[in-house]
Amino acid sequence: MTHYARPEPTGDPADDAATGRPPTFTAWLRSRSDDELTALLRARPDLARPVPTDMGALAHRATSRNAVLRALERLDRFTLQVLESVVALGDDRMSEPVGTLPVDLARALGMTPARGTGRDPLDDALRTLASLALVWPDRGRLRPVQILRDLLPHPARLGPPARVPLAALPHRTVERLAADLVPHSTADSPVEAVATALSDPDRIRGLIGEVDASAHRLLDGLAWGPPNGTVSDARREITLATASSPVETLIARGLLVPVGDDTLTLPREVGLYLRSDVLFRDVSTAPPPFEGRARDPEAVERAAAGQAFVVLRAIEELLEQWSREPAAVLRNGGLGVRDLRRAARTMETDDATAALYLETARAAGLLGTDDRLSGEWLPTREFDLWRESPAERRWLRLAHAWAGSDRVASLAGSRDSGGRVRNVLGPGMVRPAAPQVRRDVLIELGEAEPGTSPDPASLIARLDWRHPRRRSPVHTELVETALTEAAALGLTGAGALAEHTRPLLVDDEESAAEILATGLPRPLDHVLVQGDLTAVAPGPLVNGLARELALTADVESTGGATVYRFTEDSIRRALDAGRGTTDIIGMLERHSRTPLPQALRYLVSDVGRKHGRLRAGSASSYLRCDEPSLLAELVGDRRAADLELVALAPTVVVSGLNRAALMERLDRLGYHPVAESGDGAMSLSRPEVRRAEPDTDVESSAAPTPAGIRAAVRALRAGDEAATVARVPVLLPEDGTAGARVNALVEVLERAADDERRVWIGYTDTDGRQVGRIVAPERIDGGFLIAYDTTRDAVQRFALHRVTGLAELAAGDDDA
Repeated sequence: MTHYARPEPTGDPADDAATGRPPTFTAWLRSRSDDELTALLRARPDLARPVPTDMGALAHRATSRNAVLRALERLDRFTLQVLESVVALGDDRMSEPVGTLPVDLARALGMTPARGTGRDPLDDALRTLASLALVWPDRGRLRPVQILRDLLPHPARLGPPARVPLAALPHRTVERLAADLVPHSTADSPVEAVATALSDPDRIRGLIGEVDASAHRLLDGLAWGPPNGTVSDARREITLATASSPVETLIARGLLVPVGDDTLTLPREVGLYLRSDVLFRDVSTAPPPFEGRARDPEAVERAAAGQAFVVLRAIEELLEQWSREPAAVLRNGGLGVRDLRRAARTMETDDATAALYLETARAAGLLGTDDRLSGEWLPTREFDLWRESPAERRWLRLAHAWAGSDRVASLAGSRDSGGRVRNVLGPGMVRPAAPQVRRDVLIELGEAEPGTSPDPASLIARLDWRHPRRRSPVHTELVETALTEAAALGLTGAGALAEHTRPLLVDDEESAAEILATGLPRPLDHVLVQGDLTAVAPGPLVNGLARELALTADVESTGGATVYRFTEDSIRRALDAGRGTTDIIGMLERHSRTPLPQALRYLVSDVGRKHGRLRAGSASSYLRCDEPSLLAELVGDRRAADLELVALAPTVVVSGLNRAALMERLDRLGYHPVAESGDGAMSLSRPEVRRAEPDTDVESSAAPTPAGIRAAVRALRAGDEAATVARVPVLLPEDGTAGARVNALVEVLERAADDERRVWIGYTDTDGRQVGRIVAPERIDGGFLIAYDTTRDAVQRFALHRVTGLAELAAGDDDA
């Protein structure tokens, strides 16, 4: 028979007043609404990877060192000053904490609290800190999370509370100090006596009044931080009677306290008094203003859209070329310097910009390596789909890839810590902070008036205010690089943010595409064929025409217009790809706004007449021709003596060379044969199109979606309910057989399924972790419990042998 124990308390701290227990950070998190928890996980996405099992796990993760450091990097200078104020004033190690109510903080920051309905920067900062779970209310005051005491050891450049360094001194030293300062104290210890005395401003005023001007200057030098000073033999025995130097007079009065053999510190209480209870000399609630030039927003958009078109054309031309003549992969996985320079010439840009375009194409999944041993850089299958998309969509893919990539192209050519040169597309180009810096730069540029081109120094100053804890030489270098790369990719124009980039800051791709589409040159379906065997494309061509023209002619120059030149080799290339002379002439007549010159018609006809007149086979090889005179001419050609030609008939000649060697040699002699299949038909060879798989190593991690965050909050609530709900444990037999225990377990679960009641189970998951789940049993099936799991919000299977505990929910908690 199954037995039930009495309900046991679960330690739920939701109602601290009723239980008499002090409030906790976990209980405060539990009291947050779903919207507030959603905002927390959206602002600090690392807290949801993976989703914590319950509120206790969330609280532990939210107060861990690394998680809090990441949160501090999000704070602007003013909000960070407010947080430091909360840490400095609310430290419970002070004998009398100053207080951390908004009015106390406003006074310490030298601010006047806003009245009426106006915006109050202090209230905004406190809401931000609470939304990030860095501070929380505790019985009428604000408390910072505990780890901040270690992460901000000198908040507002103040020293530690007096009690801390005093407690580290030898007892005899503190006892002598207490005897000099508070001889009749009733405190429990000398440390408490001295710390209490230093918490009294009147007492500090009296002690400072007893020292000379030199000691005053020492205090003034430490007042605004840093609070530590260096002196030899700081721990020497000193009393009021023996103090002779300015430093000794301050030590003897507790105004400076030794914290090392040669280090003294200014206690926090003394520092606050010297500052007249104001924590910072300079408090600014807004970033410094932009400094720069105002430009015409339309001109900015035209410049950025033009650069976006340049990027698209350069990348497409290079990848088209690499599909025919791929570049080699270096042994370290990168691209060689000579191949980079050739790529830069093809894209008509410099090496640095070419490196950026290549890294961006790879991040967008358009460029990868094949699986051959030697290795080559090739376009991917995604490239074929990408080039068929509208131009604005192609650019958006590149822009997103750049913004989310952690690779920095400007590192190419530099050396790593081991002295190895970094190559484009190779290792060592990663900077984890790059995506965040790029987004910060674009967002900050978006704060300026449209058309404003800020000075780089002004932009860096604003970013330093936005995120002071990120400031470093490396961060500054990344900011400057992001500005250069954004301009090269067409996100900015003339130093100002482009209008088509602004919607991307709020993930509005449709608006960005619409704006960019109006600024990009419209694809043309015509060219101007000229009498010098050239064709001029006055703008970008539609995809089909561009490919046909690239097959039939060679690009001679690019710029505002692209010039194509028709040659024998280019016409023969089209014929080899299966085009006929009538196809070529017809295509040009349809798309040329000018009459086709007679010279071009003659060129196409002449090459077409010669094309395929000779056909090569294997004899080792043979030549066949319907014109006996041509074969007679070839057999008598002295240059062809090495071909070992023998006439079998007036229209057939055989050779001792294999077909490939014979065709290559005749090509050089100007005869240009075409291969022939066994049935006598011409075997035309199309250019080989090779593709690589996208490089998954460069894909950036996606931010959690709103739906994913909402699901995480639901799982948190369910997991927390499982951890805190009042329950009645079911006592399963432990001294019988395993079958008896399983039978008792099945009995309770089947009864719960029949009554449609939820139960709590303890469970060992596949990772060996002990977890609690609240489930609604449906049935038992072959050693498994089939039940709806409120944590997963789905029906799950639980192995009965992994169930470690079972409990009925207390009355009022078993509603499904």
